[in-house]
Amino acid sequence: MAHFAKIENGVVTQVIVVADADCGGGTFPQSESAGQAFLAKLGLDGEWRQTSYNNNFRKQYAGIGYSFMDDVFVAPQPFPSWSLDINHDWRPPVPRPEEGEWTWSEEDQEWQAISVSS
Repeated sequence: MAHFAKIENGVVTQVIVVADADCGGGTFPQSESAGQAFLAKLGLDGEWRQTSYNNNFRKQYAGIGYSFMDDVFVAPQPFPSWSLDINHDWRPPVPRPEEGEWTWSEEDQEWQAISVSS
């Protein structure tokens, strides 16, 4: 099965499944144009881009609300203070400590330890 994301104004608004046979039976990137033609034949207009359920191409599987930029799908920004790096990953302003369980506090702009009760 192939998966296609509808892009409107750079944002994913819908994700659907298309049978491999309806994508020419090929693999990405050749399957994308065949799948787009199939979707157009069904009357599904707009910009459709193939996405990989296994993250084999376009960085990650598209979800509703994800952005499509530089030919990859980018997750929504988790917090206003986080910035996008050159690999299209969101980075906090302060690196996460390596040991233990942590949660980001946007108000305090720091990682806070999560206490685990037994």
